[in-house]
Amino acid sequence: MKNHLSDRINRLPISQTLAMATKARELKSLGRDIISLSLGEPDFNTPDFIKEAAIKAINDNYNSYTPVNGYLELRKAVCRKLKRDNELTYNTNQIVVSTGAKQALANVVMVLLNPGDEALLPTPFWVSYEAMVNLAEGISVPIPTSIENDFKITPQQLEEAITPKTKLIFFNSPNNPSGSVYSKEEYRALANVLVKYPNIYVISDEIYEHILFKGTNFSFARFKDMYKQTITVNGVSKSFAMTGWRIGYIAAPEFIAKACNKMQGQITSGANCIAQMATIAALDAPVSKIKLRIDEFKIRRNLVLDLLSKINGFNLNVPEGAFYVFPDISYYFGKTIAGNTINNASDFSMLLLEKANVATVTGDAFGQPNCIRLSYATSQELLQEAIKRITNLLN
Repeated sequence: MKNHLSDRINRLPISQTLAMATKARELKSLGRDIISLSLGEPDFNTPDFIKEAAIKAINDNYNSYTPVNGYLELRKAVCRKLKRDNELTYNTNQIVVSTGAKQALANVVMVLLNPGDEALLPTPFWVSYEAMVNLAEGISVPIPTSIENDFKITPQQLEEAITPKTKLIFFNSPNNPSGSVYSKEEYRALANVLVKYPNIYVISDEIYEHILFKGTNFSFARFKDMYKQTITVNGVSKSFAMTGWRIGYIAAPEFIAKACNKMQGQITSGANCIAQMATIAALDAPVSKIKLRIDEFKIRRNLVLDLLSKINGFNLNVPEGAFYVFPDISYYFGKTIAGNTINNASDFSMLLLEKANVATVTGDAFGQPNCIRLSYATSQELLQEAIKRITNLLN
């Protein structure tokens, strides 16, 4: 019974992305022809060279508990990758490998926040950031943005949001769910504010760094005056289509890495041994090995933007990374469609599921209640059919 459970779990929200994916699977099992655009999961297979590294690890009898912070060989590979791709220098004592980037993020939040500490969340933010802060008994402070400014905060907004209780700020570029990408210059302007507050730490979530449609991703820790305040979080799930392998990592000041190692040692211990060995192969491979996948995501993005732009009431930005579109659909609020009154984005998302058999995610889950998120990490054929259904319903 609910009153037998802890207050901690009772106030923890359910992940809306996972909830919508579960709902879509349930409807599929009942015979409904559901097209799911709700999960951020690439539809490609893991590259063969990574699978071969995993098979070799099995044949080499990797089957024992791993070090809590990851195999030394993998932490060295992470250091090499960060130097090559991000121009960041770390030693292996600053790296902690976890069971996915989600655990890596949770570790950082839990070791840095005390009850009542504030964490700044530029909107839209990934659904689990707020839940993690909640679990750590911190206070989430959203910083609002809009589609008109490409869902990016300004230095003035950042300065105004900071209080004596501020301890953390999350940056996620390329962003889930908006696909927005901060330039080096935009990050520098924000860093000019944060450098005045040495007790505020930046969590730079770079899980989508390689799914970028122009230029290269800029890592916040590259600013020398912010290096000691920044925790870089990354993993192999998105770029290498390794979602189920569950490997993520942090690169951080050594005292934070040591604390995350301590935390993880009491919760899960080390990540999967076979997946770790496969990840070494993934990280040591040149980015060109996954370029064709990135090119395909760009084709899909352009297809989706073209089709959605023809639907009256969809206000779109042009995402420069990740694999989502995040249209503002507030035009429909207050309208009745197919007998359903649309009061908010959640109503709109449920309408698409129930009447068009297309699963999306409400923007409420991301702190942006005027929008919905659609993932284009699926085939062009399914994307065309999904948007055709949406068009038929709305037009």
